[in-house]
Amino acid sequence: MTPEMERAHATLRELVDARSVGTVEAQRQAYVEWAGQFPVPAETVVEPWEFGVWVRTPESEPDRVVLYLHGGAYRLGSPGTHRALMAGVASAARAEVAFADYPLAPEHPFPAAVDFARDAYVSLLDRFAANRIAIAGESAGGGLAVALLLRLRDEGLPLPAAAAVNSPWVDLECTGESMATRASRDPMLSRAGLLAAATEYLAGKASPLHPYASPIYGDLTGLPPLLVQVGTEEILHDDAVALAARAGARLIVVQDAPHVWHYFTSWLPEARDAVRAMGEHILAATR
Repeated sequence: MTPEMERAHATLRELVDARSVGTVEAQRQAYVEWAGQFPVPAETVVEPWEFGVWVRTPESEPDRVVLYLHGGAYRLGSPGTHRALMAGVASAARAEVAFADYPLAPEHPFPAAVDFARDAYVSLLDRFAANRIAIAGESAGGGLAVALLLRLRDEGLPLPAAAAVNSPWVDLECTGESMATRASRDPMLSRAGLLAAATEYLAGKASPLHPYASPIYGDLTGLPPLLVQVGTEEILHDDAVALAARAGARLIVVQDAPHVWHYFTSWLPEARDAVRAMGEHILAATR
């Protein structure tokens, strides 16, 4: 493992420590403070949007957009945790990024996030042709991105041109073998922690097998071109592999990478490669 990759693992352990105590509000603030270490390019523009924030860089083209759905186990994450990453996606995809600040559990359990993402996407159809829209996300947001695709297809709405997900959590029952085989290697996630977050998100009312909660259990046919990326050190490794296989998606597995390693573009080459791959996938589909 390279020194840079070891640093990525250590940085994620710092995040776990920072958000392991206190109320959920304190944990959310700790996440924002941790994310403050990542530089946002000076020319990045962040503006309010009725569903979150709008992010653009000098490379962004005004007729292409990426709807981004963030991770955080459906209970954490905000514009303040993802601005640097959104700037990277905007530049790589040569698109504007519509960051959806969806409602979080436990205050807003399933299906609130799916409903919000659906409404955010429909609002984009008023401004962009569907073939100029892509959907992206990481971790829980990766699962939400796939769930959104299923819902849009089920409702007969125009589908986006492409989707790209990193480290997606698509099985809220956490049945993949990597939940055990990679437990000692993942610096950030645990099966127990994910199951607790799933219980909170579902609020004891919805089934973890619902395809809009765990899209791996849904019909994954007829979706737009999908790119799935995952690291070898993740307990979510098998979620990604299963998703790619069942959806006929392109899969990239990154050696030694931990959960959501693409955060670290300022110093990790593999993170820059991951964001570049997202951008190339989106750009090729939305030309």
